[in-house]
Amino acid sequence: MQKPKVIHEEEAPYNEVEGLKGVRFKVLIGKDDAPTYMMRIFEIDPGCHIPEHTHPWEHEEYVLSGNLRIKIGDRAYDVKKGHAVYIPPNIPHSYQNIGEDKVVFVCTIPKEDVAKLLAELKR
Repeated sequence: MQKPKVIHEEEAPYNEVEGLKGVRFKVLIGKDDAPTYMMRIFEIDPGCHIPEHTHPWEHEEYVLSGNLRIKIGDRAYDVKKGHAVYIPPNIPHSYQNIGEDKVVFVCTIPKEDVAKLLAELKR
């Protein structure tokens, strides 16, 4: 049986993303905390980005601050505080801080084992 988890974001440490300058994330709800999804917070410094990449799982995101350009497939979206974003599985996507302030957003993804199962079911 899963136990409830209550955590303030200040309690979780930031992790640098190896090879990406000015990009950090922290895990709020991790793989051992919930049966299906993980919740993370990302920060991207002004002028920094996360290059295009693809996953076999979906993303649900919510922007807390800053001005962010998210490219999903062939289309770019300029988003800011209050925007929610859904990125389907297997769609190339990238993130670029286009503002003068740090970007902060929440990213929820399926746990790795759930993501693998979903990918197998779609074959």
